[in-house]
Amino acid sequence: MSAIVRNHVTVTGPESGRPMVFAHGFGCDQTMWRHVAPAFAADHRVVLYDHVGAGGADASAYDPEKYASLDGYADDLVEILTELDLHDVVFVGHSVAAMIGVLAERRVPERFSRLVLVGPSPRYIDDEGYRGGFSRADIDELLQSLESNYLGWSAAMAPAIIGNPERPQLGQELTASFCRMDPEIARRFARATFLSDNREDLAHVVTPTLVLQCSSDVIAPPEVGEFVAKTIPDSELVMLRATGHCPHLSDPAETIDAIAAFIGSRS
Repeated sequence: MSAIVRNHVTVTGPESGRPMVFAHGFGCDQTMWRHVAPAFAADHRVVLYDHVGAGGADASAYDPEKYASLDGYADDLVEILTELDLHDVVFVGHSVAAMIGVLAERRVPERFSRLVLVGPSPRYIDDEGYRGGFSRADIDELLQSLESNYLGWSAAMAPAIIGNPERPQLGQELTASFCRMDPEIARRFARATFLSDNREDLAHVVTPTLVLQCSSDVIAPPEVGEFVAKTIPDSELVMLRATGHCPHLSDPAETIDAIAAFIGSRS
């Protein structure tokens, strides 16, 4: 199956424009970029897609073995870039998709010109000399809760993840997005996400990288963003005023400005 069909790829903007590929995080789909991606469509070839098991992607293409780790999702991204013959790509990945982008960049670095990692985490579980934000017991409890009652977990976790309690509509949107995902695929994707450890991959990134770190982020605390920026050789860290884990929803204007400044300053 074509990756374009399988991953429900949509393309806007001029064909001659510099490619920008946006990848969504866990429990989301490409519509989460609707406040950010259009800002670049005037002079960029904007590419959006859904991970298999999310949004409009072909659910029949879901292979539990392939997607047991983030490598399977990285392979999909490489296929999309190859089928569209994209080069000089600005990749923008949110949350787990940030590491998916890192893994894809390691495979085909010649296709990338910039990485923008929004709320990235190479490892969610604390380790000696490293703070990921969760203990192993925390993650085991999170996964157990998700597996026993996915809809209940979604209703409880989504508002906490997105933050901004004074704007409940944001939490409601993320909850609805989580609930649209097939529970079994969500459980498997959660394991692939929260048990991953991609710290060693960061030092091998050769593409100039922007790390966007939100404040008051329960999923990726500031120490994680600092670790990512410190470990990727050619990278810079921008601490956003936006709170929560989804600045493309809670403060798209600040997110757009940070990305635009990075592209402009590094072009």
